[in-house]
Amino acid sequence: MGDRRQARELALQALFFLDTDTFDPEKGDEERIRRNVDAFCINNEARITPEVEPFFRQLIAGVIDNQIRIDHLLSTYSKNWKLSRMPKVDRNIMRIATYEFLECPDIPESVTINEAVEIGKKYGTRDSGPFINGVLDRIRTLESSN
Repeated sequence: MGDRRQARELALQALFFLDTDTFDPEKGDEERIRRNVDAFCINNEARITPEVEPFFRQLIAGVIDNQIRIDHLLSTYSKNWKLSRMPKVDRNIMRIATYEFLECPDIPESVTINEAVEIGKKYGTRDSGPFINGVLDRIRTLESSN
């Protein structure tokens, strides 16, 4: 597995962990978030290698810092799905990918979508891949035309 894939998978797991704590980005509870991320890193120390850590930390910080904007895009482009009703795995995979669309111009959008779909197939349900692909493709297509 490549370093970026491993960083994305670890970021998914950390964001899922944060999501179970019902983090609300509008409340700005940075200290609690930092403690939870630190706890995740301690528990996964062997898997967060020096090669993986920078991109992993960039993804975590980027999603947290941009979560309101990211969640707005996901809500806008996920037809008939409230964000709160989405499976947590799918929601956090799409948060990572949307962050990459917004802030990582060096990563081709097709690579971001493919990585998200593959991670969705691995960690989500059998419906995760098509669902993730559809929402991310709408974001990519419609946001790039704006």
